[in-house]
Amino acid sequence: MHRKFPLLTFAAALALGGVALGACSPTVSYQGFQAVDQKPQDIKAGVDTRSTVLSKLGSPTATSTFNKDIWFYISQLRNQTSFFDPKTIHRDVVAIAFDPSTEQVKSVHTYTLKDGRVFAYNRRETPTRGREMTFLEQMIGTIGAGSVMPSDQNATPGSHPGEPH
Repeated sequence: MHRKFPLLTFAAALALGGVALGACSPTVSYQGFQAVDQKPQDIKAGVDTRSTVLSKLGSPTATSTFNKDIWFYISQLRNQTSFFDPKTIHRDVVAIAFDPSTEQVKSVHTYTLKDGRVFAYNRRETPTRGREMTFLEQMIGTIGAGSVMPSDQNATPGSHPGEPH
């Protein structure tokens, strides 16, 4: 009996260590466009048309905001380890531009993470006109602003103005 306790402790520590290591294994997730039969990079300028691109790749992930003749197929691979923020490992953005008159592919460009730019967001808020009132000022400011009850003196609580009593 004296020897079983250290063996159980060792087994529990080993199991706990296995669980801890399993929690640290990364979770990989694929997001966006997933090529099934053909890749967007296989589209040829001057050969393919809007309808052949649609039949080969399906509908695009996004279209350009200012030019509806540019389609984007976006895919990325992200990795997350336990409680840390996810990290993008790989990203492909394929931009396919069409000639509006002939509907043929004008150009195909592939952009990766190396082509992206990091910029800092300005997290400050734009101030509004006027001043902000505190909670107490808001509560005191409503006193005397109006009546909860209708002005009809004979009205009972829950009745509507103009309703017979």
